[in-house]
Amino acid sequence: MSDRVFLNTNIFVYAVDNAEADKQKLAQTVLRTTGDAAVSTQVMNEFFVVATRKLAAPLHPDTAAAVIEEMAKLVCVPVDADLVQSAIRAGRRWRLSHWDALMVEAARQAGCGRLLTEDLTHGAVYDGLRVENPFRAGQ
Repeated sequence: MSDRVFLNTNIFVYAVDNAEADKQKLAQTVLRTTGDAAVSTQVMNEFFVVATRKLAAPLHPDTAAAVIEEMAKLVCVPVDADLVQSAIRAGRRWRLSHWDALMVEAARQAGCGRLLTEDLTHGAVYDGLRVENPFRAGQ
């Protein structure tokens, strides 16, 4: 695996969420300092819905769209039939939810060595892909 890092949705959401000041600062630092990064179309879609509908202070859709324009400059893995089928196999193999398996498989397809998320166990490794939670205590 490479130095490329897959960024999960929660990194982008916390970066714009004023309700979580500590996590917001950490997420903004991650986004500012991460070099070779990847996302998937799943991340883009999830971000738009959460940022415009589920935050205490939702973003205007135009603002969320501008964030997605920046995401689109990263390596972006499309969710297609092959990725869904890989995620189904990965979910069974590692007992992951379908959405988590889809994220893991997108990261693996992008050639990432690390996956930044708070949704999976910090330190878990999936066929060479290491999970890191930048929000965990003691980081």
